[in-house]
Amino acid sequence: MTETSRVRIVDSADVSADAVIGDGSSIWHLAQVREQARLGENCIVGRGAYIGTGVEMGDNCKVQNYALVYEPAKLGDGVFIGPAVVLTNDTYPRAINADGTLKSAHDWEPVGVTIERGASIGARATCVAPVTIGAWATVAAGAVVVKDVPAHALVAGVPARRIGWVGEAGVPLTRGDDDHTWVCPATGARFIETDGTLTKETV
Repeated sequence: MTETSRVRIVDSADVSADAVIGDGSSIWHLAQVREQARLGENCIVGRGAYIGTGVEMGDNCKVQNYALVYEPAKLGDGVFIGPAVVLTNDTYPRAINADGTLKSAHDWEPVGVTIERGASIGARATCVAPVTIGAWATVAAGAVVVKDVPAHALVAGVPARRIGWVGEAGVPLTRGDDDHTWVCPATGARFIETDGTLTKETV
């Protein structure tokens, strides 16, 4: 194990010398972190997880066991990626070209998944690029996301659809005094829904 005051990398992990790993981060057994990947401070990359070339992760992110984060994904601060999640990067995947020749890196244009601050992707969910998951949103386990998810949305199913709203604590919001007001039962924070978007009330 490579352990310094800055990072912890177990011996079985495959971390490129070109990757940038922030202070306090941990890379666990059999994980792979590719060239030019940039991980912020205090990130955790679980067993067997894959972080693709040039992927960007903010501070305090957690990527659980066997998740696949393909480039050019971008993760904001505090993003949670559950076990066996897949973030794709090819809109029209093929192994070969129309003429039967094997596709190379020059034969397609990678597209990414963007996940904003504090959002969570549940176990075995798939996010089909290009999509953006808004801040503090939650994607339920096993969901397949094929379109953008608004901030604070709770989405589930195949394809994923919004089934509610969540606050920063991750707990589903409950109805407030009227049809446009939502309240977090964990923190008491209040939100206003307007035309399919949620805005936190300021005190």
